[in-house]
Amino acid sequence: MVKINRRKLLKGMAVGAGGVAASSMFSTNAFAADAKIRHFWWGNPSRDERTYKVIELFKAAHPGVDVSGETIGWSDYWTKMATQTAGKNMADLVQMDYRFLFEYVRRGALLPLDEYFGKTLHLDDFDKSALAGGMVDGKLYALNIGSNSQVCIYNPSMVEAAGAEFDPINWTHEDQMRVAQKISKSTPEGVWGCDDGTLFAVVWEMWSRQRGKPFYGPEGTVDATADDLADFWSHWAEMRASGAAPNAEHSVTKLASAMSESGVVTGETAMSYMWSNQIVGVQALSKDKIAAAMHPHMKDAEPGQFIKPSQFLSLTRDTDNPELATQYMNAWVNDPEATAVLGLERGIPASPVVRAALAPNFTESEKISVDYFSAIQDKVGTLSPPPPKGAGEAQDAYIRVATNVILGKISIKDGAADFIDEAQSIIDRAS
Repeated sequence: MVKINRRKLLKGMAVGAGGVAASSMFSTNAFAADAKIRHFWWGNPSRDERTYKVIELFKAAHPGVDVSGETIGWSDYWTKMATQTAGKNMADLVQMDYRFLFEYVRRGALLPLDEYFGKTLHLDDFDKSALAGGMVDGKLYALNIGSNSQVCIYNPSMVEAAGAEFDPINWTHEDQMRVAQKISKSTPEGVWGCDDGTLFAVVWEMWSRQRGKPFYGPEGTVDATADDLADFWSHWAEMRASGAAPNAEHSVTKLASAMSESGVVTGETAMSYMWSNQIVGVQALSKDKIAAAMHPHMKDAEPGQFIKPSQFLSLTRDTDNPELATQYMNAWVNDPEATAVLGLERGIPASPVVRAALAPNFTESEKISVDYFSAIQDKVGTLSPPPPKGAGEAQDAYIRVATNVILGKISIKDGAADFIDEAQSIIDRAS
């Protein structure tokens, strides 16, 4: 696990006390009239429109300064990034993903931001969990521009109609089984209390983390065990047998469904598992009000969930104007006008001050998402190490083996052992 020098980080940030007020993009920092920076990101139409608006705001506040934007889709982004890195022609600022952060730091492609704390970059009020995700070897190489966490979404009307109650932040796996059983018993045939977590790799990861084992260790090894996985699958077999979760055939047919066909949206299930930035999308598709809960906990166990940066801004080694680039970064996360334009499109802002400033304009579903995010801050664990090469193939293998398990084509014990062995082989081959 990467060691985080929080004392050094907090000391550096404290220099800039006064935070947001002092860090506006309209500050008086002077730059050469011909100063230029480039910003490269992966995008979509909505994201691109918001980003270009922020660029124009920054340029208007700094006459003579030029900020050029470059955007491309995710599938081509990393190919172009690799080409620019090899050619020593990286943009001053790049959008970075947690999965690739360590790789680009090790290649010397990114610069640490620590020396700009309290100068052009003010982070003293940020959620510490959000900052931790951008640190490598005790230095901040990536500025969180949107955070995310796992969530169990649920239909509160179905819970209430079943006469069930639970604490959405502090409930346990036993609570979930009890509530889901009540819902299944109080609803018509073909409606269940909870989606089957067997086929959700993220639900399995939460279970393993609660037992003190992230799926992947810091060296890229598979640290989760076959016994842990067998216990997880056995728990969900009990959920199915009790009627709390759908039968296996139903869950398999729903596996590749679009969000509009997910159980909570269609009313076939009262609970399911997603990421917190999907709450707004689910609510837009649902006729009933949606609420947010944490993944159920194990009693007296470690937290399973973590705060995951949805994406970062990073300063590259090819920049000629790091002061201007970091002030531009600062505007992204602190300036009221810029953050209002960006909204929640890239995830939930890491600054509680910014979240509070945006709050009056939140839709009801955005408020649910942000309130949930604020409530879990002291309930989450340390961010897992970035997944190693081959992790995508290993996840595909998980779904394949888990499908065979719930359909009875292989025993839980044999399936768990087979998957752990296969996952490690995939990672070894890819490294």
